[in-house]
Amino acid sequence: MEKHLDSVPDHEVSREEITSVMTALEPDQLIFAKEHHHCPRRRLKVTEMILFWALRIYLVFMVGVVVYQIWTGVR
Repeated sequence: MEKHLDSVPDHEVSREEITSVMTALEPDQLIFAKEHHHCPRRRLKVTEMILFWALRIYLVFMVGVVVYQIWTGVR
């Protein structure tokens, strides 16, 4: 019986083994491996969500300030 590639190894894989395999792969093989073993998004805490929304709002505000400065400088 053939062993499937997606089977779980019998022992823990060390970081050195993973590094050596990753460096031996061709670029297209590496991309396929990364897409195949995709990690899900991390669930953020409420404070992290508030911080990221505040940064988004600040970024939009600052882009508006820069656009306004350019617009008044051209006039």
